[in-house]
Amino acid sequence: MEDSPENVIPLSMAPQGAKLTLVGLSAGHGLSGRLMALGLVPGQQIEVLSNLRGPLMVKVRGCKIALARGMAHKVMVNQIR
Repeated sequence: MEDSPENVIPLSMAPQGAKLTLVGLSAGHGLSGRLMALGLVPGQQIEVLSNLRGPLMVKVRGCKIALARGMAHKVMVNQIR
């Protein structure tokens, strides 16, 4: 699957159970640095564990991470097929 603009969505819109590839961060310098320190770097695979109410739960490099919806909305991803 290509990283064309129509295939890229914010992480906050990904369904529970989706396996994704991070393609970019649309955040400022401070938040981008924090997200990258958590392992959210371009090319990294992410699995959505929970996207119901409250923070988004994702699995990155074998670790579970809770992200506020505002933060998750700045993480751009492609779904893995």
